[in-house]
Amino acid sequence: MRKKSGKEKGEEVTKSNLALLPSVSELLKQPQMAYYQTVIGQLLLIEVIRESINLKRQLFLLGNTKVLATTKEENIHNLMIEISRKVKEKQTVNLKRVINATGIVLHTNLGRAILPRKVQENIVQVTSGYTNLEYDIDKGQRGSRYDHLLTIIKELTGAEDALVVNNNAAAVLLVLDTLAKNKEVIVSRGELVEIGGSFRIPNVIQASGCILKEVGTTNKTHYYDFEEIATENTGAILKVHTSNYKIIGFSQMVESKKLANLAASKGIPYVEDLGSGLFIDLSPYGLSHEATVNETIRAGADIVTFSGDKILGGPQAGIIIGKKHYINQIKKNQLTRCLRVDKMVLGALEATFKLYQDEAVALNAIPTLKMLTTSLRTLEITAENWQAQLEKKKLPIEINLFPVRSQVGGGAYPGDSLKSIALQLIPSDMSVNHLEHAMRMQDIPIITRIKEESILLDVRTISEEDWNYIVDSLVAIFHREGDS
Repeated sequence: MRKKSGKEKGEEVTKSNLALLPSVSELLKQPQMAYYQTVIGQLLLIEVIRESINLKRQLFLLGNTKVLATTKEENIHNLMIEISRKVKEKQTVNLKRVINATGIVLHTNLGRAILPRKVQENIVQVTSGYTNLEYDIDKGQRGSRYDHLLTIIKELTGAEDALVVNNNAAAVLLVLDTLAKNKEVIVSRGELVEIGGSFRIPNVIQASGCILKEVGTTNKTHYYDFEEIATENTGAILKVHTSNYKIIGFSQMVESKKLANLAASKGIPYVEDLGSGLFIDLSPYGLSHEATVNETIRAGADIVTFSGDKILGGPQAGIIIGKKHYINQIKKNQLTRCLRVDKMVLGALEATFKLYQDEAVALNAIPTLKMLTTSLRTLEITAENWQAQLEKKKLPIEINLFPVRSQVGGGAYPGDSLKSIALQLIPSDMSVNHLEHAMRMQDIPIITRIKEESILLDVRTISEEDWNYIVDSLVAIFHREGDS
């Protein structure tokens, strides 16, 4: 009888080892599979099973012999762990809640404003069944989706009419396309801003079919600059809030009231893009004075545009308010249909505006305003309590209180910041980068700042619920590291 070569023996060992891998049908008979099938469906589950088996096989053939156990039962057990992990991944959505410990209140990368609790409840109400979105209940006939906001906006701002589109850039484009198409739009050079994602006001003006007419210089623009250039070919005077930067020193811009009067005398609309929808003066809380929506309407602006998800504290939207005869023209523009918002945005906006009927309620109930107006002493007391709570966990980290400055963010209050306090974490058993990564990879990612070889958790943007999760996560991270 011929003696088998070493190669042939090796092939037999390989085959016998691979034979210990279960088949797809064997794995489908495992008790957990019935549940997994209801979660991701049969076809996707079979794909996950095949991927898991093939990965084990390929790794073994590449020389990683430890990837396979010595019995089929053990291999089934190990594969079920892998399949369970993959099913969980398939369930997980990419867009998820995160914890913002950076101190940037309106963090553009983290979704800007947190919706107030009452607003969240209203969204559930308007999405859990049919709504009267475009139905007038009193008259029993078709209505306008914008009527739901009209009464409250008129009450809060003094404007005659309103319209809502998907964001503020869209609002500016729609206004100019309607009121000044093929005509000149006069803008101060110091206000030709670039907003997020490299979108620029000159390009928005061009896209709206208007001709940009720059006046003044970067740092100084005078009333006579506007007066001299306004002609019968002028479609609008546009004032743009420089939301991402501030010109200081030898500078001057023309105030809204003067521009509104000039536009009125020339018979052309005066449009003001406020960028951020500020309804309450926040200068008593340590921020610069900025013109509120109400002040801008009172100054004589024909049209005012602003965002819903910045200082206003609501959902992303572009809100257009002003004179009724101009708003009526804008509503008839074909682009209005393209840029309109749905019932969720309208429901969220109405509920947000309702909170502004009482300033004290708004400051407490709207997370954006509450974070911006919380005093330093209150933050310090919270930080001291949280420090003591974390120290009781006896984790291998040094915990200090660290003075920081919080940013408003979201293209609001350029150059301004607020005194705040952070918890400084200095781990002893791992690198700062390792800890930052571990916190970021939690089920609810914790987004932090790194400074001076430490992690900073700015208390201003962390809720009590967030903090409890952070503590539990740190305990889990260090216990996991200790076991490994």
